[in-house]
Amino acid sequence: VARLAAETGCRAHIVHLSDAGSLPLLAEWRGRGARISAETCPHYLALTAEEVPEGGTEFKCCPPIRDAENREGLWRGLADGLIGCVVSDHSPCVPELKKGGFDTAWGGISSLQLGLPVIWTAARARGHGLPDVARWMAAGPAELTGLTGKGRIEEGYDADLVAFDPDRSFVVTPGALRQRHPVTPYAGMGLTGVVDRMWLRGETPGHGRLLRRRP
Repeated sequence: VARLAAETGCRAHIVHLSDAGSLPLLAEWRGRGARISAETCPHYLALTAEEVPEGGTEFKCCPPIRDAENREGLWRGLADGLIGCVVSDHSPCVPELKKGGFDTAWGGISSLQLGLPVIWTAARARGHGLPDVARWMAAGPAELTGLTGKGRIEEGYDADLVAFDPDRSFVVTPGALRQRHPVTPYAGMGLTGVVDRMWLRGETPGHGRLLRRRP
């Protein structure tokens, strides 16, 4: 993909990057002029293959969760700017689809509700601040998708805001999740950072709408 991007001048974006071993290749082809970017997801930055229990299909996703050394490589890729976005890859399913073995269970993790505290907890432990998290999870995705009115707290931008307590801790309890099917690999994990309130385009509660690129 990187080679073709360099040869044609086309824009390319790698979704759901889980393999830190790909980052040197990404850097090399960018140096050759390839217009290529990459994203990763909360579960690749917080979970490791070593902690996946036997039969723990709630951890199954595609690409798979890899080892702790790989996870730290992804964090270095974020810090170096090789990875520009952290996105949810929210993939819910009914509990029945997570039953069975890893060969047949649904491959997806629900990350919308827990994505921010998961990333903040792990980022702070590595010396990153909230401006870094906002860049990875708001400004970066908005810029990538051409949503010029999103992703920043600036005049002329939509007032999409959260009141966030960065120091309050909690333990993930599946029954307390607001998603319809509370299947999660984060069950029992201690996290820091709680959203107390949110505004969507300056309104609370706000109402969603289809987002389009502005002409």
